[in-house]
Amino acid sequence: MTIKTGKSYSLDAESVRILEALTQRWKVSESEGLRRALRIAALEGETDRGTALDALDHLQASLRSRKVDLAAWEQEVRNERYAAAQRLASEAP
Repeated sequence: MTIKTGKSYSLDAESVRILEALTQRWKVSESEGLRRALRIAALEGETDRGTALDALDHLQASLRSRKVDLAAWEQEVRNERYAAAQRLASEAP
């Protein structure tokens, strides 16, 4: 079922070209192309947030399960950054 909104929307020339290209590729009407594009955009927004949070949860769980010494890891990273900065400073003209 479709609902005619009675609203009109204005699109810039690039958006019209993109919509036309999508509707040709998908072999659908412009209305269906807009519906699909909206669904895809909505799902991508949810997926990006979910994926990032899932990745962080996975990382934290992995660190806990392997009993990683975070203080030692932090010190190692600091030492590596300091050494890299020293190398860059010595190479500078």
